[in-house]
Amino acid sequence: MTELRRAGAMAELLGPWLTRQRWFAAKGTALAGLDRVGGLLLHDDGSDGDGDVVVLVHLVAAVAADGARTVYQVPLTYRRSADPTLSGAMIGVFEHPDHGELLVYDGVHDPAFVHALVGLLNGGRAGADEGLTGGAVGVMQRVEPPPDGPATVLAGEQSNTSIIVDAAGPDPMIIKLFRVLQPGSNPDVVVQTRLAAAGCDRVPLPVGWIEGAWAGPGGGLVSGHLAYACEFMAGSEDAWRVACRAVEAGEAFDQQAHGLGVATAQVHLLLAETMPTRPADPHLLAKLADGLQARVHWAVGLVPALAPYRDAALAAMDAVRTVAGAPDLQQVHGDYHLGQVLHSPTRGWVLLDFEGEPLRPLAERLEPDLALRDIAGMTRSFDYAAQHAVVGLPADDPRRVAATAWSQHARGAFLAGYADAGGHHTRADADLLRALELDKAMYEAVYETLNRPTWLDIPMAAVHRLASTG
Repeated sequence: MTELRRAGAMAELLGPWLTRQRWFAAKGTALAGLDRVGGLLLHDDGSDGDGDVVVLVHLVAAVAADGARTVYQVPLTYRRSADPTLSGAMIGVFEHPDHGELLVYDGVHDPAFVHALVGLLNGGRAGADEGLTGGAVGVMQRVEPPPDGPATVLAGEQSNTSIIVDAAGPDPMIIKLFRVLQPGSNPDVVVQTRLAAAGCDRVPLPVGWIEGAWAGPGGGLVSGHLAYACEFMAGSEDAWRVACRAVEAGEAFDQQAHGLGVATAQVHLLLAETMPTRPADPHLLAKLADGLQARVHWAVGLVPALAPYRDAALAAMDAVRTVAGAPDLQQVHGDYHLGQVLHSPTRGWVLLDFEGEPLRPLAERLEPDLALRDIAGMTRSFDYAAQHAVVGLPADDPRRVAATAWSQHARGAFLAGYADAGGHHTRADADLLRALELDKAMYEAVYETLNRPTWLDIPMAAVHRLASTG
């Protein structure tokens, strides 16, 4: 059995654990320092925080060797005695100067934290720990903390942690904790609450959100969203699994893809009505083309196999400058693919996770963008669903040929559904869509080269196809 890590300073205890978490943004790099910049003391069951369990949300700034700081949200629970049911969540032993040895647990796996968190959403108490900043709560719907409500932490998330609370109960909900914190409003909260307020049933019903404040780089206070809660869509299935099952069974996905196109257009149209838009003028299109061309050079520099397509890709991006009648820029999903959509037996397609691209600064994610970027993300996702099971097969293998046909049919049905529901007709935006799909495929080539080299054939085939179209 591995010996528990003991530390007299919280940074010493948390640092090694933090760098091993999936949501740690600077994987493979060592920490130069770890500073507490904020904290929330939560109260479970009406206690005053002096009982056997203390629930504390740490807001910590991880300092890299170059001085860059990234703020993380780290909920912890402190117990005086071990809880055998939480052995897998134990981080170590904190040797507190006043309270002696305290066992420290990853809070998201501790029912005490979950209970206190739901209580906070219901108007419960949160104090500022050790003179640090506290938090505010926005509640859209009163929720009673389930007395023994079971909670499940979703596995596999890269940048956040989501907890399903009382999945089998009458009002199940899912709470997303934003792990990497940035000042400002998180689009996941802003966009979904705006859509729900407008009567849209293509997003889960919001429950509430938690806001907090912490010390910024200059010492002054900054604030942002810490968590967002919404209904849990029990009985639903993510679109990636639905699509992959159709591929494996040799079944067409055209009807489902058409419906997904309709749902996507409905959300885009409502976002254009309720949030700011911006005309796609020549200056903006030139800026977009410059950015796309810079991304081509970046991708080719990292993936030598892309070099033969550089000139064709640069020409495709340059064509964006002269596009006529480009649709207005508007709020978009920002990271749209099959894994961001659920199929509900009662509601049909439901869109999730409007947080946008996790690597982009938060302020940029609420800036108007081309809705076509979402469309390109989804059409590329169809290709992945079709091709991932035939990776490595020759291009003329019947199974790979069938997969390519499946993807193209799904793409066509999706675009038709989008246009049928009133979305901007993509035939009028062929140059723009081609550039964005090519940009996405080249980004995928970089990702696969760095993370899954055996899958590189998927985006490379798309690059070949898109670069050859003109």
